[in-house]
Amino acid sequence: MFESGTWIEILVLAMLAGFIGLRLVSVLGKRTGHEKPVGERFAAGAPEIVAPRAGPVEARPRGVVAVPPGTDAGLLPALQRVADVDAGFDPVKFVAGAQAAYRMILEGFWAGNRATFDGLVSDEVLHQFIRAIDQRGGGPLANRLVGIDRLTITAAQMIGQMAEVTVTIEAQIAAGDGAPVPNRDVWTFSRHVGTADPAWLLIATDAEA
Repeated sequence: MFESGTWIEILVLAMLAGFIGLRLVSVLGKRTGHEKPVGERFAAGAPEIVAPRAGPVEARPRGVVAVPPGTDAGLLPALQRVADVDAGFDPVKFVAGAQAAYRMILEGFWAGNRATFDGLVSDEVLHQFIRAIDQRGGGPLANRLVGIDRLTITAAQMIGQMAEVTVTIEAQIAAGDGAPVPNRDVWTFSRHVGTADPAWLLIATDAEA
């Protein structure tokens, strides 16, 4: 026969075990029968791709944006629509960034340095640049950007979740040691406003006489 003290100890231990079991269930959850068995090897599969929504994103009105110097004031409504769905969009800063991108992309193209295009151009434009570089034999060109006279925003729009801004660039470009020649380019940049990536990609280029 067990002594009364022993019975009390057994009861206390049983209550303690039950309490611990309940706590484990509440913290770790119950098994559903769908868990992977312990030690099962991970099978790598294709990453899940979630397509962006095709519809427009929700606009959240913010303070009126500033129109960059030289840009038509009539573009303010279009620039404001982009700014209302892209909190990081600042037309003045965009112009400065487009100027830097213009210089980097041109110099990279002339040098035949394909790595320059990473994170700056779309796949379609990248293929066009690479094809042009290959057609000239892959060697560098002696062109140089003497200066950018003016860069202005000429269009802005939202297409679903894609913001597109077109700029016209007036620059002086020289071939080798030759005299600078006026050059006028029209470039369009785009950004998916539904992503955390703030980068704008060059998606189209056009040259004006």
